[in-house]
Amino acid sequence: MAWSMDGRADEDEAPPDPAARKPVHHDYTEQDFEGHRAHTVFVGVHVPARRHSHRKHKHHHRNGDKEDRPGPAIMARVRRLSVTEDGETLTPPAQRVQFILGEDADDTTLESHPLFSEMEELVKDGDELEWKETARWIKFEEDVEEGGNRWSKPHVATLSLHSLFELRSLILNGSVILDLDASSLEQVAENVLDSMVTDGCLAYDKRERVKDALLRRHRHQHEKRNHNNMSRLPLIRSLADIGKNHSSCKNFQDGGPRRPAPRNCPPTHISLLQAHDSRGSYLAVPGGAHEDMMVKSPSSLSMHRNHSSGDLPMNGDINHKCNTHFMRKIPPGAEASNILVGEVDFIEKTLSAFVRLKTGTIMGDLTEVPVPTRFMFVLLGPPNSNSSFHEIGRAMATLMSDEIFHEVAYRAKKRDHLLAGIDEFLDAVTVLPPGEWDPAIRIEPPAAIPSQDVRKRPNDNNQKEEFDEEEEEQKQREESGLARSGRLFGGLINDLKRKAPWYWSDFKDALALQCIASWIFLYFACLSPIITFGGLLGEATGKNMAAMESLVSGFVCGMGYGFFSGQPLTILGSTGPVLVFETIVFEFCKQIGWDYMSFRFCIGTWTTIILITLVAIDASALVCYITRFTEENFATLIAFIFIYKAVENVISIGKKYPVKTHPDEVLNYNCYCLPSNYSRVPEHFNWSTVNREFCQVYNGTLSGEGCDTKVYVPDVFLMSIILFLGTFIISVILKDFKNSLFFPAKVRQIISDFSVIIAILSMSFLDYKVGVKTPKLEVPSEFKPTLPSRNWVITPFNGNPFWSALVAILPALLGTILIFMDQQITAVIVNRKENKLKKGCGYHLDLFILAILIQICSIMGLPWFVAATVLSINHVNSLKVESECAAPGEKPQFLGVREQRITHILIFITIGCSVLLTPVLRHIPMPVLFGVFLYMGVASLKGLQFFDRILIMFMPQKYQPDHMFLRQVPIRRVHLFTAIQLACLICLWVIKSFSSTSILFPLMLVVMIGIRKSLDLMFTRRELKILDDVMPEMTKRNQDELCELGDAEVGWLAKILGLCIRK
Repeated sequence: MAWSMDGRADEDEAPPDPAARKPVHHDYTEQDFEGHRAHTVFVGVHVPARRHSHRKHKHHHRNGDKEDRPGPAIMARVRRLSVTEDGETLTPPAQRVQFILGEDADDTTLESHPLFSEMEELVKDGDELEWKETARWIKFEEDVEEGGNRWSKPHVATLSLHSLFELRSLILNGSVILDLDASSLEQVAENVLDSMVTDGCLAYDKRERVKDALLRRHRHQHEKRNHNNMSRLPLIRSLADIGKNHSSCKNFQDGGPRRPAPRNCPPTHISLLQAHDSRGSYLAVPGGAHEDMMVKSPSSLSMHRNHSSGDLPMNGDINHKCNTHFMRKIPPGAEASNILVGEVDFIEKTLSAFVRLKTGTIMGDLTEVPVPTRFMFVLLGPPNSNSSFHEIGRAMATLMSDEIFHEVAYRAKKRDHLLAGIDEFLDAVTVLPPGEWDPAIRIEPPAAIPSQDVRKRPNDNNQKEEFDEEEEEQKQREESGLARSGRLFGGLINDLKRKAPWYWSDFKDALALQCIASWIFLYFACLSPIITFGGLLGEATGKNMAAMESLVSGFVCGMGYGFFSGQPLTILGSTGPVLVFETIVFEFCKQIGWDYMSFRFCIGTWTTIILITLVAIDASALVCYITRFTEENFATLIAFIFIYKAVENVISIGKKYPVKTHPDEVLNYNCYCLPSNYSRVPEHFNWSTVNREFCQVYNGTLSGEGCDTKVYVPDVFLMSIILFLGTFIISVILKDFKNSLFFPAKVRQIISDFSVIIAILSMSFLDYKVGVKTPKLEVPSEFKPTLPSRNWVITPFNGNPFWSALVAILPALLGTILIFMDQQITAVIVNRKENKLKKGCGYHLDLFILAILIQICSIMGLPWFVAATVLSINHVNSLKVESECAAPGEKPQFLGVREQRITHILIFITIGCSVLLTPVLRHIPMPVLFGVFLYMGVASLKGLQFFDRILIMFMPQKYQPDHMFLRQVPIRRVHLFTAIQLACLICLWVIKSFSSTSILFPLMLVVMIGIRKSLDLMFTRRELKILDDVMPEMTKRNQDELCELGDAEVGWLAKILGLCIRK
């Protein structure tokens, strides 16, 4: 049985101003601030967001002191808006809405659905009146362009306060029917008209004419119509639409067999039916002799909603074509809200009705898409009235797309509930002065839709919910394994339990084209550093380890880490501190006459033992002391090193192949080879035929004025710069191509995923076609140790004294610090909360696997590989997943990262097979790979707050971006924090730049943690929480106040270590 609300008296009385009440202060979240500029509209309408679950709230009345209450005038207005039909004073609209949403939270029969809103206006098509679609909403408004015969771009709805007040008056005084049991538009019209006649709003003799107007045919924008004027049909379709099937939906007539929709449609000429009298021109409904020419809507015959909309039999006009192409934009399970507005000449006062059906019903051609109708709003009035029916209809549709009012409309049990929803909406809008904003300007949808949870929950429960949120965050940190377990290898066991359920999904989740792009990109990104590092290592260790050993180490470590690690998104690689460490150990062994590889084997064994001991005592829990201050310093340093080395390598090409800057200069190349006392050649050897290279081979001496003259090579350096910059620019542009306006979304995403690969191939092809002999990638072609005298298995002592194993403990401690800090800081960056990883982290498991791999590399005489920061960041970035744009205007939202193991495994399998790919790899120019390094370094800086704050230091205040931390922390304090962090970065750079001090680099990272702790004395807790993360000891003070002394002694450490960094 439907609830029908009687009409209100005093129709002509102006509605009270709902906004003139004591303002309600909300605690806005970070998401609200991020999207606040998009909220600023003519009347700022809170754009809809995703649906959230509701907690059950109790009804609270405010009992404030008298001196805190607003004045009598304001209280009078509040009472006028907060009064029921019985004269009972209610609480403010926000609390009333919260009560409505929480009252039946456990009632599954009141489940709400996503809404598609469509507004139609009564117009004339030829000789007939019809309802023409003029606007639609899923999340944002789309209007039919008046002259372009197309849909406008989705935009945030901008409303006038006048239309909202008029809409409230219509809901207050008009017909409201809730839970109407009807299966067709004709039944809905009958019930609505009966209600209007009963209320005295409509004369009985005009009932049929209003019904005829309501049952007119509905025409939608997507329906094509054949007409003599062929200019109305587009002759050329966009490339983005080619291949799309604009098929009609399945129509049934009276449950009979399916028939194809005919291609002939009604004429296209549209104009308003003009009726002229003393009132001016207006829409007129034909009467009398023209009644037989009226075409009724097929929606008068409809069927109940079926859960499978594709199989719904749709009784109605077989000429109606559903917009099946647009259906993919509508969320699953959506229902429709239809708004019908128009002007007719046979009524004297405005008629309105708000109807909610008991169950959703598909009503023929009422809606452009085959979704069941649940809500209807009808507004008919006389011509030339003071009201703008179009704006009122837009206000109604915008309300239905608002997340809060949408929920209220589903749960409302009486008229007052709808009025409370409107009042709460009016409380939440932002009004812009008319002289400072043009309401005709369409506002782009915001990049991030703010959460509306603040409007749903009562203010009294804010403190409790915040405490619950903090407890939930602490629980998640403990579950990540960064809390001491209190038993040996407890953290490792917990990591295994956490990661085991996800193991098989780590392989299945890799079935995506994006993973192929990530694999190829990271292969080239890893291969060049490995070969370069191998060359440097060969010079530092006397060829004991070089490029071939680095390739084998990459294969062994990559496979082991990829299959068994806790976080396979972390990429292992060679690092500068490891190279310095190997150089120091080699020089030490060379001075005292020890075998370097055997002594290194002992160091690796002790390092493995120490690392496993750290795993046993859950030392990785100390990672929670690494805050954003330390990790971003480290990440920025490594990114700067990548950028610096990329540019330095290109400049070194210019030194090897110099450019002749003075073409008129006469060069003297007279240089000849003379025998020396150390020459071992036959007695009658002809020295005049020996060139520079063989002169050194034969121990000769170069003599002549031209021996020091540079040999200029044309075009090599210039071509290298072109390849270097071309690779970088193409990678940057194509990576951002997914946000461009060209081609369909799938094509844009593929081009973005393969951006670096396209850049490498295109620049390599350019180098091949030009034919300039630029330096190429050199890969070993034979699988054998670089030094012929060594094997793939190292002898433990090999002539070294037995006590050398004990001496190895000291360098092993230094190597352990180096490996632990490099590994864990990179793991923290990969596991940061911004990446939205769902499968958890495994700090203890990662460190345990790394210890085993170091032992294997020590036995085989291979370089040690640890987590590479820049490579890992780029691996994560290459696997980021964004939502597909469902609703028009909705921006893609970052969903997380494609967590899987296959890309890591394939990268290092390919590296191991690089020896077999030598004929192909030797065609890749080195400047192209240097361009990839530059791209990775620049891409790693994106998203670092530290780097953003460095840029802000050089910006005038009016041009500074609207970052969250700039709103909450004074700019001077931000600059002070940035200056301290920048000073630390410079210190790290200086220490790393000199070989004599670079071995202390890991220790300096520990010092960074101490410096960060000392900032507690300079900055407040709130400032540090915004600019950085709160260190565990700061949380400890609050915990001690809540816990008893005995409990604090036992459980304090575990609770503190549970509050780890949000990474």
